[in-house]
Amino acid sequence: MSTSLGSGHAEAESAAEVLRTTNAVRERAGQLLHRARNGDSPWFTIDDGKIDGAAAAIVGATRKRYPKLHIPLHSRWRHFEAGGVDRKKGLERLLADLPLPSRGHAMIDLAFVSVLLDAGAGPDWKYVEPATGETFTRSEGLAVASFHAFVAGLFSSDSNRPLQADSAGLRGLVTEHLAAAFQVSEANPLVGLQERAILLRRLGEAMQEQPGVFGPDGLPCGLFDTIVSPFGPAVAHTADIAAHSILSLILYSLSSIWPAGNSIATVPLGDCWRHCAVRGEGLSDGWMPFHKLSQWLTYSLIEPFEWSGVRVHGLEDLTALPEYRNGGLMLDSGLLQLRDPAMAREVWQPGDEIIVEWRALTVALMDLVALAVRQQLHRTEAQLPLACVLEGGSWAAGRELALRLRGGLPPLQVASDGTVF
Repeated sequence: MSTSLGSGHAEAESAAEVLRTTNAVRERAGQLLHRARNGDSPWFTIDDGKIDGAAAAIVGATRKRYPKLHIPLHSRWRHFEAGGVDRKKGLERLLADLPLPSRGHAMIDLAFVSVLLDAGAGPDWKYVEPATGETFTRSEGLAVASFHAFVAGLFSSDSNRPLQADSAGLRGLVTEHLAAAFQVSEANPLVGLQERAILLRRLGEAMQEQPGVFGPDGLPCGLFDTIVSPFGPAVAHTADIAAHSILSLILYSLSSIWPAGNSIATVPLGDCWRHCAVRGEGLSDGWMPFHKLSQWLTYSLIEPFEWSGVRVHGLEDLTALPEYRNGGLMLDSGLLQLRDPAMAREVWQPGDEIIVEWRALTVALMDLVALAVRQQLHRTEAQLPLACVLEGGSWAAGRELALRLRGGLPPLQVASDGTVF
């Protein structure tokens, strides 16, 4: 019997390994795009004639935001610049007496916790930055609030080392303390506050259980040290790693933290969901992977890695982020259309097939739209990678259309737990 159990677990781990790749994300999203183009989707139709229009919306937003087309990567670090404030420079001043590796470690820890706190905040929440008096909402508000919470040492267990997020500090995170840092009240509600706090506590637990990845103190920046360790303790400027290597280690080491109960046998899958039309080998059959927050985290770690002397290549292996701004752009541009408009009035769960398919079609269509964006801007993929299309970009265009059409609300309503969208 033990042999059978061992064999079953090995098969489940093998299936999970398949699903923890962006190749699987793209290939399976492509299956659903092919099905929808053939008219076989019960939820959506595709109008390929709208690709250029969707691209034009992105180009318009890009030219407005970056007139000289000097477009940075899509990253949490853009949100830290909300209101035109260079908060990174302020953090660097606080870190000025530390050696370069320690400064990079702090940047990585900040990006980690901020990204994991970044999902839909809801329409009624805002954050007023004490130093500037500026009011920020949604992703920018979450970024600014998490930045100041990090600087204040909320995620550290060591008062002498506040600029870190260690396992003890995260495991002991009190939801009410997070609420206070994010100015949450009855009059200022934040969607999924408790779930966000649970996610960070689970991160603390996962880091404590894996000292081989996160170090003896359980720090997110331990992941950096693990990845670059073949290059020695002093990171050489010639160190060169693949973006997917960062993502793979995140997916492997943090698979247990996601609250969604998606799993094969006892192996957790995270942001993977069942869809009846998705085909794959063995136990991976019927699963559609996305890894949205993990990919958002990977995008947001690229710059801290590079500031620490490591070159990151292979950004094109990462996919578009399947969330409601990119997905909203697909629907609001008419490229993607609901078969029944009444479906927009219902509230859906993240695991409902219509939502899984919406996200998958977003991934597949964004690759095609990115090609059209490059053509309209006369840029190659090397000059304008997907990460820059997203930043220029698709996220901003999706937000602009949502504001114009529905006051900022997404075109499909999803009951968020603060960790998927």
